[in-house]
Formats: sequence, C-alpha cells, structure tokens
Amino acid sequence: MENLQKNNLPLVSIVVPCRNEEKFIEKCLESILNQDYPKKKLEILIVDGMSDDRTRNIIENYKLKIENLKLLDNPKKITPCAFNIGIKQAKGEIIIIMAAHSSYEKDYISKCVKYLNEYDADNVGGVIKTLSAKNRIIAKAITISLSHIFGTGGSYFRMGVKEPRWVDTVFGGCYRREIFDKIGFFDERLVRNQDLEFNLRLRKAGGKILLVPDIVSYYYPKSNLKDFFKHNFKDGFWVTYPLKFGLKTFSWRHLMPLFFVSGLIGSGILGFFLSIFFGLFFFIIGLYLLVNIYFSVKITIKEKNLGYLFLTPITFVTRHVPYGLGSIWGLIKAKIL
Repeated sequence: MENLQKNNLPLVSIVVPCRNEEKFIEKCLESILNQDYPKKKLEILIVDGMSDDRTRNIIENYKLKIENLKLLDNPKKITPCAFNIGIKQAKGEIIIIMAAHSSYEKDYISKCVKYLNEYDADNVGGVIKTLSAKNRIIAKAITISLSHIFGTGGSYFRMGVKEPRWVDTVFGGCYRREIFDKIGFFDERLVRNQDLEFNLRLRKAGGKILLVPDIVSYYYPKSNLKDFFKHNFKDGFWVTYPLKFGLKTFSWRHLMPLFFVSGLIGSGILGFFLSIFFGLFFFIIGLYLLVNIYFSVKITIKEKNLGYLFLTPITFVTRHVPYGLGSIWGLIKAKIL
C-alpha cells in the first residue's frame, strides 16, 4: 500500500537559483539529497548565474550523488531570470522554489505537496528559522533582528505561526504548474521582490497562498554589519523602485522604514527654518530609541548575555535606516520624488 501511494505521488521539480554560493550550496544540496520524498519523483534544476567561485564545481560533484540533477545557465545573473529558466525547463506537476542560501528539513518537500493538496492551495510555504552563519555575537544579533517583530514588521514566515493560515506571500513557494500557464512568469525587471509581485498577481487572479508552521527551512543571513547594511539598502530600494514600472510589490509594513527615515530627514531639515520641527525630530528619535532599547533589553534577558544590550540596538538600526534610505533612493530613481 505504501509503495502504491509513493508511485502515485506527483513529479516535483525543484528550482534553485544561485550565484557565487560556494559557502552554502553544499548545505542546500545535502538537505535536498536527504529529503524523504521519493528520489525518482524529484527533478532538481540548479540555475546558476555564471558563478566565478567554486559553486559550479560543487554542483557538478553532486550530479554524481543526486539523480535527475541538472545545472542550467543564467546569463542575465538575476533571480527572476533564474526562476523562469528553471520553470520553463521543469517537467514536474508541482514546482518548488528553493534558495541556495538555505537548507531544509527532510520532510520539506513531502509536506509542501501534502498541504498543497489537502488545502487546495495554489502556493504553499513554510517558516524560516534564521541561523547565524558564524559563531560570533554580532552575527547572532543580526540573526535575532531578522526574526523579531521589531526587525521584520510582522512577517509571518520569519516570525512563525502556530497553525496553517492564508497569507499574502511565503518564502520560496510550492506552486501548481498550471499557475504559471494562467498568470505568467516572474517579472524579470525586478532584481528583488519578484516573489512579492508574483504572489500579489496570484492572489488578484483568485489564487490562495498557505503558510504552514510544519514546513521548515533554515536561512543564513549576512554575518557582519557592513554586508547587512548593504543588503538592507538593496531590499529597501526594491520595495519602491518597481513603481517605475507601475508595479506595487509592497504592503504597509514594508514602508515603515521609509516613513521613519523620511520623517527624520524632513523634520531635521525643516528644523533649521521652524524650531517646532526640531522638536518633532527629537520626538521621532526618542520614540524609536525607547522602543529599540525596550526590545533589546527583553532580548538580552532572554539570551542571558549582556553583549546583546549593546549590539542588538545597533543591528536594529542597521536593519531600519538603510532599508528606509534604500526606499527613498528607489523613489528618486523611479522619478517619483
């Protein structure tokens, strides 16, 4: 009976975009290799953006271990192009987008397929557990800021949920193949946030997106403040820049850093002309610092390490300020400001 059920399982195509991921691609591939979903029912498509490190060599070695693993080229080197290359090459009834910078629980694929069918969903995803790539307190503080409500703005797939719920987007995603025939592919004008735009289009077409706490992946963020700053600036930029193309890819939570930083800049400049705006400037900073310190103290108590009291406020600032600056720059480049 069990063998009969396995034979009736759908073919699943896994699409993994990557570029210069020599530090993480092996963890990703190992987690795929260890999946409990029948290997003969899997097709793994690694779409590489012409990596110039050891990424391609590592993938070639894994082709000897993993049946039906293919390495595809992505000459344009951007994520939505990789998605589309993989989807167009995929043979599976179900297509799962996985990130090379992540690893996955062994039942990730089987649970994606299970919940996709049980809930008659069009896209299913799980929660991300953010792990530190390095065993240093600053790296751990960055990790905490990305899974805390003050750092994420209430992103369910980052914070976690207690039971399955319908949401506006998920990490990666497990899609029915016919969805791409119905609403098209990922927008290749968007270097980032292409998943938000696609899922918004999916929902407008009547599609349903399910977040399931039992589906678990592990994400490894930037481990130093300089890279974390750059990453958040780019994230903020791609929140607003798609408006240039008439695309809205954000929800209100994505705009909070923009409002915060704009409020600081605007009140600071106007304060030189009207002193009341200096009062507003210091009120905004004071309120932000109070909230920041409040959450940082709670994190310090929970982690039982005084170092977090000094580092967590910095990581929150490094999350919010460049994100807001990036959003402002996105509006300028889009010729909206």
